[in-house]
Amino acid sequence: MNLFLLTASILAILIGVVHSVLGEKLIFSRLRSTGIVPTEAPLPLKERNIRIIWATWHIVSLFGFGIAFLLYLLAIPSTNIEITWRIKMAIALPMFLSAMLVLWATKGRHPGWTGLLMVSIFVFLS
Repeated sequence: MNLFLLTASILAILIGVVHSVLGEKLIFSRLRSTGIVPTEAPLPLKERNIRIIWATWHIVSLFGFGIAFLLYLLAIPSTNIEITWRIKMAIALPMFLSAMLVLWATKGRHPGWTGLLMVSIFVFLS
């Protein structure tokens, strides 16, 4: 078993969980009066905007869980090196670019970029 890929897989799961939990606690709890989907929209947003932002927020976590599963599968030894390498790069490069985007957009103030960068590094090291 490739420990770099296994570590990257576990990190991707943790990032997804933290992303959804903190998003609910720090952002969406203030925009919800009843029910699970927030509907209280601060101006200039509308209710439909808040609903799609909420859904999109959690979609990111779900994609993270899917990537975590792929990383776990890649951690298992394989004889198909070419396809394994391509899948690794299809994960590592977007993770790296996402880390750089969050770093740049938040001027380093949002800690998410470090987790994304660590996943990318572990995949590259594998």
